[in-house]
Amino acid sequence: MKFLFDLFPIILFFIAFKLAGVFTATAVAIAATGLQVAWVWWRHGKVDTMLWVSLALVTVFGGATLLLHDEIFIKWKPTVLYWLFATTLAASALLFRRNLIRTMLGEQITLPDKIWARLNGAWVIFFLTMGGLNLIIAFSFSTDIWVNFKLFGGMGLMLVFVIAQSLFLGKYVESENEEKP
Repeated sequence: MKFLFDLFPIILFFIAFKLAGVFTATAVAIAATGLQVAWVWWRHGKVDTMLWVSLALVTVFGGATLLLHDEIFIKWKPTVLYWLFATTLAASALLFRRNLIRTMLGEQITLPDKIWARLNGAWVIFFLTMGGLNLIIAFSFSTDIWVNFKLFGGMGLMLVFVIAQSLFLGKYVESENEEKP
């Protein structure tokens, strides 16, 4: 359910784009993300940093798209978000010796330090790649293809990446369970 909730603004952007074009879709994405933040705030009393960052980026890049009537800005938003995630993961690990993937998943899974580092690095590479791929699609193909990629391609690649990670991590989780009596 959380996965669909996280995709809420992207799905609404997609629908609005197909019905009314990129500028209406951009306004819808800004409003949907704002509603998403308000809902989380109302339900939980706090909002995850990632959601605040997403709201800020969609508001800045979407606002520029609407104000300047130029879709180039909204096309840059996913790349900036992906590269910000990659930079945050890499900088946390390199500068502060803090593995944010481990911080997020450490209570659900126990892994050796070396595997946590690989997992963090894999996410950095994934986000860098997704950012670059977004730019290639956004500036080499039509806006319609970019919007389709944004929803279906991005979600599909994320799913493939998570499944590949699960398969990779499976051997470490199983060996961890086998050692316990």
